[in-house]
Amino acid sequence: MSERERGTLLRKIPKVDELLATPEVKELLRVHPSEVVRQGIRNGLERLRQAILRADKAEDITEERFALSHLLPLFAEEIARQVSPHLRRAINATGVVIHTNLGRSPLSEQALKNLVEVARGYSNLEYDLAQGARGSRYAHVEEILLRLSKAEGGMVINNNAGAVLLVLNTLASGREVICSRGELVEIGGAFRIPDVMKRSGATLREVGTTNRTHLRDYEEAINSTTGLLLKVHTSNYRVVGFTSEVTVEELVQLGKRYNLPVMNDLGSGCFIDLSAYGLAKEPTVQEAIQAGTDVVTFSGDKLLGGPQAGIILGNKELMDTVKANPLSRALRIDKLTLAALESTLIAYLSEGQAIREIPTLRMLTVPLEELRKQARRLQRLIKQETGKATVEMIREQSQVGGGALPLQTVPTWALAIKPLKATAGALEAELRNLEPPIVARIADDRLILDLRTIQADEFSTIAHGMELALKKISA
Repeated sequence: MSERERGTLLRKIPKVDELLATPEVKELLRVHPSEVVRQGIRNGLERLRQAILRADKAEDITEERFALSHLLPLFAEEIARQVSPHLRRAINATGVVIHTNLGRSPLSEQALKNLVEVARGYSNLEYDLAQGARGSRYAHVEEILLRLSKAEGGMVINNNAGAVLLVLNTLASGREVICSRGELVEIGGAFRIPDVMKRSGATLREVGTTNRTHLRDYEEAINSTTGLLLKVHTSNYRVVGFTSEVTVEELVQLGKRYNLPVMNDLGSGCFIDLSAYGLAKEPTVQEAIQAGTDVVTFSGDKLLGGPQAGIILGNKELMDTVKANPLSRALRIDKLTLAALESTLIAYLSEGQAIREIPTLRMLTVPLEELRKQARRLQRLIKQETGKATVEMIREQSQVGGGALPLQTVPTWALAIKPLKATAGALEAELRNLEPPIVARIADDRLILDLRTIQADEFSTIAHGMELALKKISA
């Protein structure tokens, strides 16, 4: 297309004020705020402008593209985009169970029910109903946390990075914290343990090497300014080969000899030994406490399967000191998180109940044969909805994800979908634009739907969405 032709087309784009004077747009103004409608029109016209700029030939932009009847759906779509929540539900078909970018762990039905009940009105957040006086928000979950973990004291704040920050600031501000070089991890969003430690006021003292750290390395680093011995779970990676690390038990014994507290950041903590369900062995919260660790920190929204929270458990005397830190108010947990977390923790009173009711645990432990049956069912639904792609059942590997069980994959069944008239990338992009969006992955130029992370009540939505997406990219 020549620049002259492109200029002629661009000049055909209607003016905003002209459109506002039309009866059809005036109807939109009766329903939506004026600025929302104006912005919707501007966005819609910009889409038309970009289409002209991208077009190879003038004939690609037909006269009907400038007609109000063609533009109105664009305006309506852009208006709806403004007045609809940006944060919304998505369908996770990636096979990554604890998907950080998709909100990590979905909540159980009971947690959702309790959250809504607490949110719809007032609550006894900081009110002791028995005494008729001010109470503590931590009391709602502390008792059950101590029961599950056998710790002496505990509290919950907004997330685990905050938990680490709060403990370090309380116990080691102005002093040195000894940590193995191989455990100085970087977590999601480029936040690093050394950076969190610096903000806490503590000074990092690295010991050992990336792959090998010995007990003598810790002991030789202890001096009059040492405030804490820190062990960090390398949740996002694992060093293999010629390696050596100090166990929690060894570090606890060293701490006792020098009267130094020991902190263990589990990252993704859990109250159930998942190795009994075919997953890799990971330390449980109870095991960390039983090892004599003075303070243990972990997340609420990873393997635990609850809302985002930072859980701190340990020695009562130290926990009382942590609770008294003024920084705890800046990091405190809100009532909605407390409601969801309490219901999640109650499920752990029975291991079987936790496996059944907590979605993360259920997805990680669902039998392979059950996934095969679900894959066949979804395959039939998709084939009924469309004839524009091949749909094949395949064996695949799911990922635990979310900084939990590093390197762990789990066998799964998936559907591999190959469009007949478009690329898998085009299909993947179109599925993300649906409502609700369907997020999948691509392998070997095929779209992969992993059944491990797809919920049973999402099957019909996926089948219908697949029909819409394939129809659009195949036109």
